[in-house]
Amino acid sequence: MINKDQLLERFIRYVKIDTQSDPNSNSTPSTQKQWDLARKLFEELKEIGMEEVHIDEHAYVTASLPANVSHEVPVIGFISHFDTSPDFSGTDVKPQIIENYDGKDIILNQEKNIVLSPDYFEDLLQYRGQTLITTDGTTLLGADDKAGIAEIMSAMEYLIQHPEIPHGKIRICFTPDEEIGRGAHKFDVEGFGAEWAYTMDGSQVGELEYENFNAAQAVVTVKGKSVHPGYAKNKMINSMYIAQDFINSLPRLETPEHTEGRQGFFHLSSIQGEVEQTVLEYIIRDHDKEQFEARKRMVQDLAQDICDQYEEDCVEVVVRDQYFNMREKIAPVMHIVDLAEQAMIDLGIKPIIKPIRGGTDGSQLSFMGLPCPNIFAGGHNFHGKYEYVPLESMVKATNVIVRIAQLTAEMD
Repeated sequence: MINKDQLLERFIRYVKIDTQSDPNSNSTPSTQKQWDLARKLFEELKEIGMEEVHIDEHAYVTASLPANVSHEVPVIGFISHFDTSPDFSGTDVKPQIIENYDGKDIILNQEKNIVLSPDYFEDLLQYRGQTLITTDGTTLLGADDKAGIAEIMSAMEYLIQHPEIPHGKIRICFTPDEEIGRGAHKFDVEGFGAEWAYTMDGSQVGELEYENFNAAQAVVTVKGKSVHPGYAKNKMINSMYIAQDFINSLPRLETPEHTEGRQGFFHLSSIQGEVEQTVLEYIIRDHDKEQFEARKRMVQDLAQDICDQYEEDCVEVVVRDQYFNMREKIAPVMHIVDLAEQAMIDLGIKPIIKPIRGGTDGSQLSFMGLPCPNIFAGGHNFHGKYEYVPLESMVKATNVIVRIAQLTAEMD
């Protein structure tokens, strides 16, 4: 059995190390503080008995667990990221441990009246009687994805300590900068040497995902003409008004707050404006490739329509693809999803197979030649002060890793 206390101690130790990434940095990792945890993971892997332990110049940490069977077994991998979201503070994380949760409100911060309530976060009620790890209301927790790291590390340690469990060679990797979309950019797929892998980066117990959004960023630059307002008639062009027209011309109900499941959206994530120039930043998402391409064309066509209306090139759009739906690469090797599903069933976990409404390193890695579905790590409410993870969910995720390793060794 996985030692719950050791798993908890390991996780708490990781989340207390600040590893927030920075989208405005061009280095890899994007912040020097990510090295603090990367180096500790490097040393810990050696301490628990992993082999081929390596950390490269970009802080990617890799290691191997050799096979303990004589027959040929596919090399598989498990991957998690150690950076945390740049959108909410990860500095001075003070995790709180709530034992035998009673299903009532949890006071995260008495002074600031910050409450984690099942009235708003209904998923909490699934975890009555369990041990929850929460924030203190001032930072995120970092279960995304330090829970995944703790689970992979604990599973490897368990397999080392229990050689009676058959398994093939297992490769693991801990990566920087996933939260800013760069976690796979410098991943050495060929050097990793796995036939397939799993990212331990999902949310609630049972999640198993092999579909994700196709994703693009659109930067819309609106140009105006600034003239003294007292003498502006028929001369001034206020870029902010044109930008408003652009915003209002996109489908209002095709936004994140109005969509779910496989429904795509346009998300206006940033506005910076003045009379002379306004810049809008959008993210464009859709699971369906044709609809994704249509959304990108809609943004371009809308810009052209406004330019035609004003009879000048006042709107410029630059669209950049970010990642694509990994289903395209997973569908030919669906046995790797079936294997993870069977592992969950064997452990009494109900698989929840659904599309990811977001991105994952697994998407980019799949297109780089490493098919990589995503498995739950157990956390909820990522990237904010209401983040929490049940310890029992982390134990289950760890057991899934062990069971996948065993089932792989038993494949015909």
